[in-house]
Amino acid sequence: MRAHGFSCSSAFPAIFLRSTIRCSSSFSSPSIAIPSSPSSSSSDHVLFIKDVAATRPPENLHYLLNMLRAKGETVVSPGARKGLIPLAIPLSENQSGTLTALLRWPTSPPEMEMPVVEVRKYGVWLLAKSVDQYIHRILVEEDANGSQESNGKLFNASSVAGKKLYRRGDFADSQIANLDVYLLKKVGLFPDVLERRVLQHLEKGDHVSAMVAGEFYANGHFPGFGRPFVCNAEVLFKVGRNLEAKDAARGALKSPWWTLGCRYHEVADIAEWEDEQIEYIKEKVSEEGKNEDLKKGKAPPQVALDQAAFLLDLASVEGTWSDIIEQIAACYKEAGLHDMARFILYED
Repeated sequence: MRAHGFSCSSAFPAIFLRSTIRCSSSFSSPSIAIPSSPSSSSSDHVLFIKDVAATRPPENLHYLLNMLRAKGETVVSPGARKGLIPLAIPLSENQSGTLTALLRWPTSPPEMEMPVVEVRKYGVWLLAKSVDQYIHRILVEEDANGSQESNGKLFNASSVAGKKLYRRGDFADSQIANLDVYLLKKVGLFPDVLERRVLQHLEKGDHVSAMVAGEFYANGHFPGFGRPFVCNAEVLFKVGRNLEAKDAARGALKSPWWTLGCRYHEVADIAEWEDEQIEYIKEKVSEEGKNEDLKKGKAPPQVALDQAAFLLDLASVEGTWSDIIEQIAACYKEAGLHDMARFILYED
């Protein structure tokens, strides 16, 4: 059977370490009172990130939350995490029920910013690599749309952070006619923008440009996220390059399944896999699988981290996050990541 494997020399080797377990232990949530009102304040989020998520809050988070309010979204308690992927820190919910959140990687370099994501049943969709990048994008889009109704609300809400990131009128002054082109050139790379460009090429029947755009998207710009590889596989499949599409899809499934941007089985279909990989992961999280990895000389903390990653994969298949919370927390505790274990268990 083909191994699910993930190279430990990848971009973020410690983040997605895979392995095996049936970790068993119990924890109590941290004794920090986070208000659970539907209109949570930015200070609640800063406190939560520092004391529960045990990491550095984004410098301009307060201004992003102000902007989300100005957009008509409801700022929600960071502890309102029941039923969500346990790595998410909720920020706001829009009128259609879509949740914007920060993503707390299990391990990451200290200088790495928390990405802004949209929470979905089967995982997350990357909105921006950082809070600042998301603020920048929102302001550019507001400026480009030239909405008179907004009356500058978003710019006012962004305050000093917005002034540092973007000067109102820069989009028009740039003489770049296409908003997506401006975003890619002046703000940063965004999955939805890159996928839109791929789709535009396909709609024009320009298969070569579509494949080039898909390959660029999958060229390491979003470390840790499987979505770019999924898109590349989909492009290859649509233009009839089925063998290459199959290989690309199998490569995508080496990434955390909750980062695919779609259901696992959509990618597995292109990879021409049925449930082999799911069964493989189930074997890895058995006691036998754990012991096998230990016999191979893998360090116990590494094995525990790997198993936490495998459990997240399995939960993403059906979105059954609540079923694996305690097991994942036990894995992080076994790996020595006690702060991460407490964070995983915390709910309002």
